[in-house]
Amino acid sequence: MLINLAYLIFILSVAMAAGGVVLSTKLRSSHENQVFSTLLYFQVFIYTFGFYGIWGQVAIRTFLASYIPAEMLGRISYLSILMGLPFLVFAWLMLLQFSVDISGRSRSKWFTTLFLSVNFLLLLALAFSVKITGSTSISLLKYCFIGLNFLYTLSSSVMILIPAGKESVLHEHDRKIIGPAVFAGMLIYCIPLFFYDSQILTAIIFIFAFFAGNTFLPVYLSYCTLNQNLSGNKGEIISFEDFCREYDVSPRESEIVREICNGLSNKEISDKLFISLQTVKDHTHRIYIKTNVKNRVQLINLVRELHGS
Repeated sequence: MLINLAYLIFILSVAMAAGGVVLSTKLRSSHENQVFSTLLYFQVFIYTFGFYGIWGQVAIRTFLASYIPAEMLGRISYLSILMGLPFLVFAWLMLLQFSVDISGRSRSKWFTTLFLSVNFLLLLALAFSVKITGSTSISLLKYCFIGLNFLYTLSSSVMILIPAGKESVLHEHDRKIIGPAVFAGMLIYCIPLFFYDSQILTAIIFIFAFFAGNTFLPVYLSYCTLNQNLSGNKGEIISFEDFCREYDVSPRESEIVREICNGLSNKEISDKLFISLQTVKDHTHRIYIKTNVKNRVQLINLVRELHGS
């Protein structure tokens, strides 16, 4: 039963990894913005680690356990994870740079060098721990992974939630979803890993959560965000009709948007369009949801910004 479940999770892992890379590639092709190149690199590195460092452990313990002593198996497994960790380090770097870009911050020219130097020195220390102590305990790697993942993902989430001024690529509504979701996704797959101690079911849950959690960003940015804020065409003026199509505003709702922008109250709109006051309120509420604004002022500002009126 567990073996069949493992095969299913492997197939799903391949599908999620392929989907994440394809969506990221489409985003990079569709939008002239560096942030999507960084997102694509993040996807490539994180899933390379997923297959090499995580599924590689499954393969080693499945196919080699019957042929080599337990001590040697532990050493091979430990060193195999170490060899996969550089991909994870680059994935963390891409996640942080993605957060820097999407929050409107400027990249520090020394950050990449410092980040890679510190993390690769840590990898060397972990490698030498095997030679010096002879220990091949996976627990050491597990807790390092959880600790660093927590630190870098938390930093990324905070940067997304707190942009640097008005140059944020994302709409505030999207930032409030993506920031916590990225951190929550990390917690979801780190919790089963924290309790993992050679239990197959726990390992399967961790692997599935790892691949699913890291697919969130390209899926959300492809289907759920406000695309015009990501297109790299800031300041571009579009027609009112294009505005309505962009936000899926119906013809009746578009009339109400026009009258709101003309400064009419709900009662005045009701009288002018010969509809009930409650109908105006219902349409207005749906308009707010579609455009991700909270009040008339934000709606008017959004229309003026995009429509140039």
